[in-house]
Amino acid sequence: MLQPGQNLGIIGGGQLGRMLAREARVGGFKVVVFTDEYPPSPAGQLADREINAPYFDPEAVSDFVSAVDVVTLEFENIPGEFIEAVEQRRPVFPPRSALHLCQNREREKAFLRNEEIPHAHFRVVDDPVSLQGAVDDLGGKCMLKTASFGYDGKGQVRLDGSEDMDAVWQAFGAPRGVVEKLINFRCELSVVAARGQDGRFVHFPVCENIHRNQILDITIAPARISREIAAKAAEVAEQVAEALNYVGTLAVELFLTEEDEILVNEIAPRPHNSGHHTIDACVTNQFEQQLRAVAGIPLGDTKQHTPAVMVNILGDLWPEGGGDPDWSPILSHPTAKLHLYGKRTAKPGRKMGHFTVLGETPDAALAEALELRSALGIDR
Repeated sequence: MLQPGQNLGIIGGGQLGRMLAREARVGGFKVVVFTDEYPPSPAGQLADREINAPYFDPEAVSDFVSAVDVVTLEFENIPGEFIEAVEQRRPVFPPRSALHLCQNREREKAFLRNEEIPHAHFRVVDDPVSLQGAVDDLGGKCMLKTASFGYDGKGQVRLDGSEDMDAVWQAFGAPRGVVEKLINFRCELSVVAARGQDGRFVHFPVCENIHRNQILDITIAPARISREIAAKAAEVAEQVAEALNYVGTLAVELFLTEEDEILVNEIAPRPHNSGHHTIDACVTNQFEQQLRAVAGIPLGDTKQHTPAVMVNILGDLWPEGGGDPDWSPILSHPTAKLHLYGKRTAKPGRKMGHFTVLGETPDAALAEALELRSALGIDR
């Protein structure tokens, strides 16, 4: 069991690493961040030490592993060779096998199929001919996604079957893709959960997610679904975690169909955007849970004490001529919590922060969150 005063290594310098570093510092742990970003990264701003180097720099890797006792990660697009080099000298959670699988949609979909975990029908394609065949097989309306390194809607194309597949494939620009049957879903859900080194599995209440331009916009927690559906979603998430032999916090993104089916959309091997409300609304938040799992500490209570709604803040909100948004609407609200990520440059579509609103019910929190969202100018 890792003790306060020992060193947690975090691979990646983004906002998830930042929020994990904060929890570690509060608990008395020391934090070393490894990132290929320029300093200071969002995570590095709260770390005891930040190592900024390419992932293939052997001296930097050696420096990193010498400075830490256990290692975790805050995003999945990390070269496997780097993880392998770190894993040879220090424990790494989640395991490299889980990371390898989740880095690639083709491997992830094959895993779901092999484990008989419910998911959307799919085909793997590598040229315009196989793309046309996949679209025909799946009924026309589909999503074409890059097999690897896609997130927040990047590398995704919606198809209705009428397109010129030669032109689509040329514009797609990736050597392989996964074509998924478009799901007529009632809503999108996620289960943020954790599995400890002892195999114990716990989950937070199921979340309801609303996306805008294929980027998460709003999370409503708990989701406005029946207990039976929530239990089914949690069961699927546990099946995923067990099959991966997972250690750490993860999120399983789901579709709830009109027929009340639960289908896995994606697996995130890390804390997740849809779990940010846990910082303000749960006994143990998703980042503390990650720390507990990685450190070998028993997992905490996932009880949600207050309904909450989380709203993402993207770089589109920042004035074109410079300066910062006026945060007065959030700062003046008695149950709203503002979280900014310390990123130096605001860009359209870039996640710069979020705010959470607590309420008596999910609907009450949503109404307040939508008013604040409009007051900030996010709808403009």
